[in-house]
Amino acid sequence: MADKVVLLSSWASVFGLRVQIALAEKEVDYEFREEDLFDKSPLLLESNPVHRKVPVLIHNGKPVCESSIIIQYIDEIYPCGSRIWKNKGDIQAAAKKELIGILKQLEGELGERPFFSGEALGYVDIELVPFSCWFYTYEVFGGFSIEKECPMLMAWVRRCKERASVTKVLPDPHKFYERNCGLKKRLGLE
Repeated sequence: MADKVVLLSSWASVFGLRVQIALAEKEVDYEFREEDLFDKSPLLLESNPVHRKVPVLIHNGKPVCESSIIIQYIDEIYPCGSRIWKNKGDIQAAAKKELIGILKQLEGELGERPFFSGEALGYVDIELVPFSCWFYTYEVFGGFSIEKECPMLMAWVRRCKERASVTKVLPDPHKFYERNCGLKKRLGLE
């Protein structure tokens, strides 16, 4: 069954524009429904009963509200990394190349600083470090080493993991790998 994606927004909503950019970057087909912000549709009021604001992304009947959360959701549902563990051959090779490019760009932004924010763990570090839990999965399925490709980025991951606040909550990367092995089996991708 194909994904059904609907975006409730307004052409004038800068927050909705963010979501449209994220959907376009992931090449997601979706239906755009223009909302009259002074006469909101029953679907909008039902989908976002607390704030009653756009944008709202409805993915297979489930609403996601607030542009930052929607963008994060889109990135998690349609990541380039999943193409590494879900595929083989040319598709996997292209996804691996794309991921390495993204990681090298992040490494370039990090530069010689210990953290993205400078000398102390900050907002960008907190936003990014959870993605490191997936690195082992990508490496095993993709047959490459992130340490070899992006050594400064991996040094940053280790520095982040020295923080009790990080190690206390980040799951073991091997657990992600095992989960995805099981998921591949369930999805018939083996």
